[in-house]
Amino acid sequence: MAQKARATFQKREKERARQQKQQAKAQRRVAAKAQRASSPPHMEDDALEIAGMGPGPHALPAPWHEAHPTD
Repeated sequence: MAQKARATFQKREKERARQQKQQAKAQRRVAAKAQRASSPPHMEDDALEIAGMGPGPHALPAPWHEAHPTD
């Protein structure tokens, strides 16, 4: 009978730890959501084009090609 009580206690502790982990995760989600709401918005594609950048890969700058030959 003592083994059964230990198992029940261990189950209770495991469930308590799981609930605490879920609560901590929920708090992190709320904090992340608040941080995203307070941060400045991301640049749209139009703003990227105005800044001289477009979606996709970009060419390497000229000094990179001079410093590292491809041969």
